[in-house]
Amino acid sequence: MSVKENLSVIENSIEEACQNCGRTKEDITVIAVTKYVSIARAEEAIEAGIEHLGENRKEGLLEKYESIGTKAKWHFIGSLQSRKVKDVIDQVSMIHSLDRKSLAKEINKRASQPVPCFIQVNVSGEESKHGLAPDDVEEFVDLMKNYENIQVVGLMTMAPHTDNEEQLRGNFRKLRALRDIIRDKHLPHAPCESLSMGMSNDYAIAIEEGATHVRIGSKLVGEEANQ
Repeated sequence: MSVKENLSVIENSIEEACQNCGRTKEDITVIAVTKYVSIARAEEAIEAGIEHLGENRKEGLLEKYESIGTKAKWHFIGSLQSRKVKDVIDQVSMIHSLDRKSLAKEINKRASQPVPCFIQVNVSGEESKHGLAPDDVEEFVDLMKNYENIQVVGLMTMAPHTDNEEQLRGNFRKLRALRDIIRDKHLPHAPCESLSMGMSNDYAIAIEEGATHVRIGSKLVGEEANQ
């Protein structure tokens, strides 16, 4: 299917999820995850009306940025090595994977203006996933006040790959509750109003549980060979 056809299906699903929880689709930012597709497929996504593209590797982001540039807003959604920050900081609109002080220091050093960042939280506790433990998030957020070029706009998590809906909802609810605690502190450096959670297999559930940014790859742009 074309990206446009896929997007139509996804938009209908988003609208239904929003109706189920009393929200509107305007509350939701769809990020097309293009890490497994070609530049041409990413460009097709833009032509279909997608404004936000997500990459999880420096190389993939820079390759596509060279062709697409500012026709899209770029989100870095994977684990970011501190030494690679300098290579992508001028291209990205948001970083979804802030999870350690060394990375914060490098972003702060390399950025010319405040960078909107999501703090990545390992809600599920899986060893294979990056992110802070939930109990460490509030202290980390407080530490971020020392970095003038970091703006904590929200929290991000990757849920377990499972069909167990209650398990998924439990993870998303935990992140939302943690977000609410931080948001309600009204910290100038950490408004923390957003939630980056939900992917191709669980984005509708994530939206019902409060997601503002969903990262959709296979169901939107597919998984063709990247070339």
